[in-house]
Amino acid sequence: MSAKVYFTSGITPEGVVAVYDALGVELPGKVAIKVHSGEVGNQNFIRPDFFKPMVDRINGTIVESNTGYPTGKRHSSRSHWQTMELHGWTSIAPVDILDEDGTIQLPVPDGVRIKNDIVGSHLANYDSILVLSHFKGHPMGGFGGAIKNIAIGLASSRGKLRIHSGGRVWRLLKPDQDAFLDALADAAKAVVTHFGTGMAFVNVMKAMSVDCDCVAKARPPEMGDIGILASLDPVALDQACVDLVYGADDPAKASLIERIEARHGVRTLEAAEALGVGKRQYELVRL
Repeated sequence: MSAKVYFTSGITPEGVVAVYDALGVELPGKVAIKVHSGEVGNQNFIRPDFFKPMVDRINGTIVESNTGYPTGKRHSSRSHWQTMELHGWTSIAPVDILDEDGTIQLPVPDGVRIKNDIVGSHLANYDSILVLSHFKGHPMGGFGGAIKNIAIGLASSRGKLRIHSGGRVWRLLKPDQDAFLDALADAAKAVVTHFGTGMAFVNVMKAMSVDCDCVAKARPPEMGDIGILASLDPVALDQACVDLVYGADDPAKASLIERIEARHGVRTLEAAEALGVGKRQYELVRL
């Protein structure tokens, strides 16, 4: 059966809540809310106020993990806390830097590039997770959405290096591109296996630069905003977003499409589907 992906063109805080409510689920127990904190200097990341009604609706804890590269203001827990405060995340909900006190390893069943995913030890404190993602381009992945947010996004500093290198080394270097994309899918498989049905995903398609929110000086968005989507299937959700980019009546979409294709971005969705993370076939339900 096709996964349902719910869509609204109303890009508002209330729209986030509406697409989540359309899923018809209540996440159990202690809920983590994964966001992207935004690199200091980045102008495109989704601001806390936009997500606040959704955060209040769930009454969860905002979670993030440290980066794997020494540049920027999110590499150490100390600087990451400063960034979370600067960007306003600590003002809307409790915040948890997942790898502040160490790491754990999640097995990757049938992993192609990695056999375990190194994540922050605090992840074990949560029963379920809501993944709030800003869909946009990415310098390495082609695009970033739900899969990237649970793969690279939840990996610890060391785990990020391992994924970026396609599972080969413990330092940041230019990896084999397809190996990196496969490792993204592997890491996503680990997280989906860990949480099972205790997951829900929302992608916001606005301010879609070809660059990630991790880029301090990202290129300005070129194509127009599209909407907000939600699903219980992260593969279907990201595939729907990619399809909406390609199908948009907007000549400015060319730059984002070029970024996706130049980085072989759809390979991550193909690899994730092959691992059983989700399905690329979906039914788009417009609210």
